[in-house]
Amino acid sequence: MRIDLTGKNALVTGSSQGIGLAIATGLAEAGASVVLTGRGQDRLDAAAASLRAQVEDAAVDTLACDLTTEEGAAELGGALPEVDVLVNNLGVFGARPPLEITDREWQTYFDTNVLSAVRLIRRYLPGMTGRGWGRVLNIASDSALVIPIEMIHYGMSKTALLAVSRGFAKEAAGTGVTVNSVIAGPTHTGGVEDFVYELVDKDLPWAQAQREFMRLHRPQSLLQRLIEPEEIAHLVVYLSSQQASATTGAAVRVDGGYVDSIVP
Repeated sequence: MRIDLTGKNALVTGSSQGIGLAIATGLAEAGASVVLTGRGQDRLDAAAASLRAQVEDAAVDTLACDLTTEEGAAELGGALPEVDVLVNNLGVFGARPPLEITDREWQTYFDTNVLSAVRLIRRYLPGMTGRGWGRVLNIASDSALVIPIEMIHYGMSKTALLAVSRGFAKEAAGTGVTVNSVIAGPTHTGGVEDFVYELVDKDLPWAQAQREFMRLHRPQSLLQRLIEPEEIAHLVVYLSSQQASATTGAAVRVDGGYVDSIVP
């Protein structure tokens, strides 16, 4: 299958590293021009340089903004009026005993992981439907379906993203625009390495720490290893393509078999 996104522009939020940067790189490899976002310009510049090093003649731009606020979303919208492919990847996660999660933390997780996506969909979906083509991808998590005891607030936010995706897919019905969520499984990123070491012996070498984490905290995984960011990106690139034109309103899994369910 040859995916060609030449002529399309893509916005990937939270893309200065990890899954977001891998997705942006995959979209650029398929020919899309990509915009990276994050709060730190230095990190965005480094991410853009990394992308250009991997993809010859990549068209990549950066926009530093805080998408957890209305002002940040408006700033982005002013600089980038139209988007063909919107990937809402921005998110935060962390371990916290359930009864110690404060009101402020609950609100932060909702603002960052859910409301930032809603704001951008609200801003860019009308243009997509007006042009008769567009792709919206919300990066969810296995934690949306298997709520982890050590981060209920995170699971709540990712469950909400599934509802957001399904609802906006109905709004886009019959327009040529698709809206989907991607249920990503436990993935190997720098942030996840830190998270793993919060839960296992900090003195263990990484390979052993990863195995211990999967054994103790993610034993349902059929891969029995962390997923690499590029593996998430492959699915996102496909769902961004013309070939995925009949997939909408779906929660598509790239979870390594972590969720013990046939559907979704």
